[in-house]
Amino acid sequence: MTILLTGGAGFIGAAVAERLLERGEQVVIIDNFNDYYPVSLKRDRIARLERFREGLVVHEIDFANARKVGTVLAATELDRIVHLGAQAGVRYSLDNPLAYAASNLTGHLVLLELARHRKVRHMVYASSSSVYGNNAKVPFAVDDPVDHPISLYAATKRADELMSDSYAHLYRTPLTGLRFFTVYGPWSRPDMMTWKCTDAVLAGRPIQVFNDGDMSRDFTYIDDIVTGVVAALDNPPMDDGRAKAGGSQAPHALYNIGNNRPEQLMRLIGLIEEACGRKAVIDFQPMQPGDVARTYADIDAIAADLGYAPTTPIDVGIPAFVDWFRSYTGR
Repeated sequence: MTILLTGGAGFIGAAVAERLLERGEQVVIIDNFNDYYPVSLKRDRIARLERFREGLVVHEIDFANARKVGTVLAATELDRIVHLGAQAGVRYSLDNPLAYAASNLTGHLVLLELARHRKVRHMVYASSSSVYGNNAKVPFAVDDPVDHPISLYAATKRADELMSDSYAHLYRTPLTGLRFFTVYGPWSRPDMMTWKCTDAVLAGRPIQVFNDGDMSRDFTYIDDIVTGVVAALDNPPMDDGRAKAGGSQAPHALYNIGNNRPEQLMRLIGLIEEACGRKAVIDFQPMQPGDVARTYADIDAIAADLGYAPTTPIDVGIPAFVDWFRSYTGR
């Protein structure tokens, strides 16, 4: 039996693929290798998986194209789905909103239809901490109201959760949505905070720091994220009429995956400075549209249900990222 993984050339997707392949799973990756950031990085991630050739198939197609997805998977017997493919980025959604409609809305619906008609045992999908918007209550819990997204990206992720709940109710398809909190680590994306800051420090360029530095994030190391994704995949929600994490009585659960420890952005920059051996040049800027001042994950639900317990503080994760960045970029 096979696991379908969308976005497998992406940061989180490639790391999840590696973990699944290491434990002997058969994995089919779908990724369109778009140019939101350098395609070479995506191909390098896939190249790292080549040692698992017997267990891995990669299809370079758009998962939002229902006809192509159906064609390439026609002969594949699917057991589970990990749907991590999406158009990412809060700020990019201000300039390219239609890309988010195609990937995050239509694409998610294509995967829900696939899960329904193939009667898969479980589909795990990526949501985001962005759905919490400017909620004043912290830490953010999965049962908190999330009715006022402040970016289109967040709105599409909340829409994915609502569509999933309707499919779980109508078709009893077991679904789990994961709200990721500021993922970082080796093989991450160039638009992410840790990459941009490290690149700027090493180049001697100013770092734009928004909200005059008064920002905090629940930075979560990639290995901890992968552990949470795999734990969720192995534990589909029961169709027993009981309320799940997030409040649904259908077989649909929602979980936060975070470090349960918000860190000030200026402390993160300090750790990057130490790892690089250079001082940062700071360019303080006002808050950007669609951004939030803080994120903080309440992980009680995923800890109770799946035993999730993050183990990597930024004091360990940031030096590991900088070491990888310098090796990968030759700097």
